[in-house]
Amino acid sequence: MLDRGAAASRPVKEPPRPRIPRTLTAAGGADLELAHDGAYLSLEYGAVRLSGTGVEDAEFERCRFTETSFAGVGLERPTFADVEFTGCDLANLRLSHARVAGAAVSGCRMTGIQLVEGGVRNAVFDGCRADLAGFRFCNLRDVVFRDCNLSEANFQNADLRNVTFEGCKLVAAQFSNAKMASVRFTGGCDLNGVRGVQSFAGASVDASDAISLLTALATTLGITIDG
Repeated sequence: MLDRGAAASRPVKEPPRPRIPRTLTAAGGADLELAHDGAYLSLEYGAVRLSGTGVEDAEFERCRFTETSFAGVGLERPTFADVEFTGCDLANLRLSHARVAGAAVSGCRMTGIQLVEGGVRNAVFDGCRADLAGFRFCNLRDVVFRDCNLSEANFQNADLRNVTFEGCKLVAAQFSNAKMASVRFTGGCDLNGVRGVQSFAGASVDASDAISLLTALATTLGITIDG
């Protein structure tokens, strides 16, 4: 579990950037109220608020979102391919059985977002507040979480492959029954109170990150730390 040398020296492999055209069409009124089977292609969304609950099979491709609000939106089986989110409000966004392929998410508010039983690959989450986020039963492939607040996030039963947590706050995050053999924690992650530590078998943890993991390990093994 603890790799003192190789993990610290091996650079984080970045997923490829989303492929977004230089010229996009400005999203209009019809693009703000999300509809069943809606296709939102090569659009530029600004500081607008999207609406829709229980929306099925919406498709977003080659889109850029800047300070856009998805707060409280609920989508069933949505697809996000080659998309960028910058400074967006994604709090309490509900994405059921979503498919995300190629995403750059930066400086977004993601408190309470629920991405359950979906799939995410080739994505970078950078500087996001994602406390209480839910990734239960989610498949994550080639994903980087960098400088994110993931306190009390739930990765229960998630399948994490080539996932890196870099400089993230993971206080009381839940990893019970997660598959984590190719997960890496680096850059000073805070793992205090993390749950499901048995699932960390095979994960790579930098020495500096492992210090905050000791209490959870000791509790799991029934060890009392004096002093």
